[in-house]
Amino acid sequence: MSFPLLITPMRRAIFVAVALLSAASFAVAQSASSPDQSSAPGYSSSQAGLSASGLQLSEFSLPNKSELGTPASDGGGAGQYGNGGGYGGGEKHGLLHNWAFEAGGGFNGPVGNDTPYITWGGNFTVGAGFHFSKALSALLEYQFIDDKLPGAFISAVGTQSGDAHFNSITGSPVIDLTPKRSNGVYLVGGFGYYHKSTNFSDYECCDLYGYEVPENVLTITSNQWGGNAGLGIYHRMGGTYGGGTSQLFAEARYLYVHTPPISQSNGLGTTELIPVTLGIRF
Repeated sequence: MSFPLLITPMRRAIFVAVALLSAASFAVAQSASSPDQSSAPGYSSSQAGLSASGLQLSEFSLPNKSELGTPASDGGGAGQYGNGGGYGGGEKHGLLHNWAFEAGGGFNGPVGNDTPYITWGGNFTVGAGFHFSKALSALLEYQFIDDKLPGAFISAVGTQSGDAHFNSITGSPVIDLTPKRSNGVYLVGGFGYYHKSTNFSDYECCDLYGYEVPENVLTITSNQWGGNAGLGIYHRMGGTYGGGTSQLFAEARYLYVHTPPISQSNGLGTTELIPVTLGIRF
């Protein structure tokens, strides 16, 4: 190949090399002429955007700490202790805080003129109501009483066994005489509806295991008003310094039911009992 034929390709290569060197020099010059903002304090991409749009960060100012206030001063503390969060000052109670509940059981015995017609037995009580204050509550109570009948009375009727049942619903105020103490005393009473059922039975033979079973032969029932009143003691549980509403209690009441006279077909005379009940009250 002759030398003159290589001139044209060499010129082209030289021209391309010169062009690349010129472009590289121009880029280096541009980089050197602009300051490195990424190394400046407080630099961020958002700040660069603000500068490009003609806005300066110095035109905006953040409030200082004193202007922000504290949670307690601007209401931000709501829900914290002592600020409406359910504890301490400004306490907000739950929906059921003022409602009252009780459950208990115990025994009872006869007094007065009712002694020949009823004897010892057991009782069960449940109730619900409302706390009007620390010292006063009112309950709607249901009580079931199951007592046996004296042997002489059963024999006089001519049967082999007998019992008396009471079902009652009464309104009962409870007055706490020591509302600021964890161990205290209270008064309780009630008035309401009583249903009495006196049952006489004979034993018949026999169940699957060979035991005699009672068969009812006579029932005397009556419905009347009655009342009760008594005294109780309690131990308050929970809360600060015994300030909770949960109580273990023990109480004794005098119960009077104006049952129809024994001369009537549905009467066995006035009923007088002393129910003693142990339980828990909220």
